Amino acid sequence: MQVREAGDADLPGILDIYNDVIRTSTAVYSIDAVTIEEQREWVAARRVRGFPVLVATDAAQVLGFASFGDWRGVWAGYRYTVEHSVHVRADARRRGVGRELVEALIPRARELGKHVMIGGIDAANLDSILFHQRLGFERVAHFHEVGRKFGRWLDLVFMQRWLDAPGATRPD
Repeated sequence: MQVREAGDADLPGILDIYNDVIRTSTAVYSIDAVTIEEQREWVAARRVRGFPVLVATDAAQVLGFASFGDWRGVWAGYRYTVEHSVHVRADARRRGVGRELVEALIPRARELGKHVMIGGIDAANLDSILFHQRLGFERVAHFHEVGRKFGRWLDLVFMQRWLDAPGATRPD
């Protein structure tokens, strides 16, 4: 398995994974499938901000992808915090793909001077919560019934990981 920056040729694989997640899970609270053009715009928007879009590949197939972006980006006070996402193809889960992707994101966030990485996880997704705990994330919030999908209310858990020491100084 190789983890690298996503290229244009990876977009169909990323799109297939993301649309499968939308169709089959509450890992994202989106309901509508994404088009290839929307996925291309998402990648371009990340790159403009200097944020990575990584893919894990095996024999030229995309096994998973991960990225991070601004968390509550409309306010400058949050500029040292990012929210990440990681999605793995259904048949490639539990093989270390997600771990490799998140572990590759962390140094990139540090290089950009980020202080905290946040993950928003459906509260019923115990596998993802445990996965994040193993990577050093801690649960910091639980929001009840903030999403709705598949005819039911969904709870959202926020987990965070320090990227440097708590209380580390930054310019204001």
